[in-house]
Amino acid sequence: MSTSQALIVPFDPSAPSQAVAGVLPLQLWSLTPSGDKAPKAGATATFYNTPASKTTTISSVGDGFSSKASEVKRELVRKSVGAAVKELKAFEGVKEVVVDASLDPHAAAVAAHLALYKFTLKTNVPSPFDPRNAEPAGDKIAFAPVEASAEWDRGVVYAQSQNLARTLAEYPANMITPTAFTERVRREFEGIANVEIVVRDEAWAAEKGMNVFLSVTHGTSEPAKFLEIIYKGAADKTAAPLAFVGKGITFDSGGISLKPGAGMKLMRGDMGGAAAVVSAGLAIAKLQLPINLVVTTPLTENMPGPSATKPGDIIYAMNGKSVEVDNTDAEGRLVLSDAIYYTSTEYKPHTLIDVATLTHAMVFAVGEVFSGVISSSDELWQQLYEAGQLEHDRFWRMPMDDEYLPQIHGSNADLQNYGGLPAGSATAALFLKPFVAGLEEGEIKWAHLDIAGSMEVTRPGAYQEKGMTGRPVRALIEFARRLSN
Repeated sequence: MSTSQALIVPFDPSAPSQAVAGVLPLQLWSLTPSGDKAPKAGATATFYNTPASKTTTISSVGDGFSSKASEVKRELVRKSVGAAVKELKAFEGVKEVVVDASLDPHAAAVAAHLALYKFTLKTNVPSPFDPRNAEPAGDKIAFAPVEASAEWDRGVVYAQSQNLARTLAEYPANMITPTAFTERVRREFEGIANVEIVVRDEAWAAEKGMNVFLSVTHGTSEPAKFLEIIYKGAADKTAAPLAFVGKGITFDSGGISLKPGAGMKLMRGDMGGAAAVVSAGLAIAKLQLPINLVVTTPLTENMPGPSATKPGDIIYAMNGKSVEVDNTDAEGRLVLSDAIYYTSTEYKPHTLIDVATLTHAMVFAVGEVFSGVISSSDELWQQLYEAGQLEHDRFWRMPMDDEYLPQIHGSNADLQNYGGLPAGSATAALFLKPFVAGLEEGEIKWAHLDIAGSMEVTRPGAYQEKGMTGRPVRALIEFARRLSN
């Protein structure tokens, strides 16, 4: 095997050692300075001129692995493989890595591809993210399992889709405008069966009466777009679909209610909800899951131009309700409201999940670790929870109670878009609730996912660097996969 090739072997230090491609990981670990101690999960050691290859990295899954719960085991495998990839990617010559994925092929594939990812537009080395590239650049390292499996292949799709969401959120707003976003989505879906892509313009939105969505567009010169992705994978193409709706603010200055300048560049990622639902939809279509799916994303910038919406303005939404704009920096619920109403009336989904970087209140509540969920359905919450646990793309349920309603009912309109700091995530969800057509009649299940905290990590993890996370892509794919079964 040439020096460009390497082998990763995750191992359980408390289990009998079995040879993998001629490598005995416990025997190798005993040669390290810590060889007399049971290694913690993610502890690695790299060896050269081993029987299997020029370079072999062994990585522990931690003591007592076999006794852990299944979702804990899966995360330990991710940590183990991720740590090994991080170590190997520092070696310039390594181009091909074979992974012993026998402990969990899906988790190993996810971790390998997530750990390799690092967004940069620096020019000292060629960047795969350079928008000037004529062709998409390949990965720095190509991964393959010791034994091929459908589980590994599915894990690759999960990870690649999450990495797409990370990329869309990382690009600066001058590179991912609403138009550029839709063009990139078209390219990503090219050649995939059972998919239709529709891109709408502002004139169409005006005809539909999406005045609340359009109110956010008035301050920017960038044309707004409304993206629809229709995937018909079910045997019955007319069956009610699952629907994802994603907030697509490609840059959020706050509008007239201008944000502080410090840290404002992070608001290039305020379309993280749109990036997540589009990327999850891509994976669902690539996997050809037997389910019908609709993805919609209202896309615009929120800027303080001369025609921008002003605090106190009252607008009539697509569903006829009047909305007072108390704060133009609470624009996410404005674009989502018309999008949710359109999606729920046009496509009549059985389940609608909206995803948005919506409230700073959620950042304070759950930080970077969980995505907040507010749902009208205990069953839907449980399904999301289980999918999130399995993928370690976790959710935390937050309250939605009518006793919060006075906070958004105190204006001259039916609703006002901001209810103050107390329970800010709950009042944001309550604002959206009347736009879910059929909810009161029990015709639809609805969940609102607030990813304001989980959109970015400020400290690196075992298999993810600092930066935009692409969450909750894996949880959404897993939720849809389970639903399709």
